Amino acid sequence: MFFLAEAAEGAEHVPVLVKLVNDFLGEPAYRFEHKYTEPLWRAFFARFGTTPEAVFGVPYSPETAIPWYTVMFVVACIVTVAIIWIFKGRLSTEEPGHGQQTLELGVLAVRNMLSDVVGPHGLKYFPVVMTFAVLILVSNVLGFFPLFMTPTAATSVTFALGLSSFVYYNYIGISENGLFGHLKHFAGPIWWIAPLIFVIELISNFIRPMSLGIRLFGNMFADEKIGETVANLAPPYTQFIVPVLLMPLGLFVALVQTFVFVLLSMVYLSEVSHPPHGQHGDHSDHGPGDEAEDQDGMQIIAAVLT
Repeated sequence: MFFLAEAAEGAEHVPVLVKLVNDFLGEPAYRFEHKYTEPLWRAFFARFGTTPEAVFGVPYSPETAIPWYTVMFVVACIVTVAIIWIFKGRLSTEEPGHGQQTLELGVLAVRNMLSDVVGPHGLKYFPVVMTFAVLILVSNVLGFFPLFMTPTAATSVTFALGLSSFVYYNYIGISENGLFGHLKHFAGPIWWIAPLIFVIELISNFIRPMSLGIRLFGNMFADEKIGETVANLAPPYTQFIVPVLLMPLGLFVALVQTFVFVLLSMVYLSEVSHPPHGQHGDHSDHGPGDEAEDQDGMQIIAAVLT
């Protein structure tokens, strides 16, 4: 849990996996960066009187060509796919296994929350929202295991996740309402203050990727940093006992930050997505035994995974 990358000061301790990846792929990656990306970054940061090495915290070299957070995030993606397939097991309506029941619990929790926040029509966004949930949770807890680090403790990963959410909900808004309709909702319903509200809402929307990224990064980085600091208070005793005692707190932080990111993404979707005409209030006509509300969990998972 407490392998920590000091991005701002240069990462000295990196997992063996990261070193192996750079041993095999670092040289070609370095040549690509040296030819294409490094000149662009140098020209950009020169305008601010600094260099890429000072900003990124590491020099350009074959040993650091592929950052630790890139390797760890790819591992998180692979683990996410593996977990879904392992937990899925053999789908059964008569004798569901423990993996299926666990997966159904998470699927139904996110599905119900999406229906409550966005509305019943929002269930069509479930695959993307659930992907965010599983991927961020796996990334948050990856640092619990030896030889791994938490990729969400790096701003590059969390900002990319925040930008992905931003692009997705704006894409939904434009596809459902058109470009003019999507921009129009920023102005609000009151015409005489619409220009002011439009500017405020536009700025608010453009800083959402940063707010999502900073919130997730700050909490995960702080969790790692606090654990490392406390564990080094009285080595070697605290290095073995303290990490184990702090793991429940770390798991709680990982779950809460996953929930916050997913919930905010749902809220943003609810602002730009509206039920089709003729479906407003339809859900009130159905009784508690409505078939759509009582779908079997196995059928939902089967539809998502296939």
